[in-house]
Amino acid sequence: MMTDCPNKEKNFQKCNCTYNCSKKGNCCECIAYHNAMGEFPACLFSKEAEATFDRSLEMLIKDRKGG
Repeated sequence: MMTDCPNKEKNFQKCNCTYNCSKKGNCCECIAYHNAMGEFPACLFSKEAEATFDRSLEMLIKDRKGG
């Protein structure tokens, strides 16, 4: 598992995830984690959809369609 990301501070500023975890700003770890769980990372969702913590494909499609 990668723990030292050279872009962590830059990524952290753009990360919209409201869940407090050790992967925040470490995009490679975050994507790998959510992929292993069959989910999508928060950065693909709107602020409103991210707040539901539903990282499913169905929620992503619904969010992208606007509701």
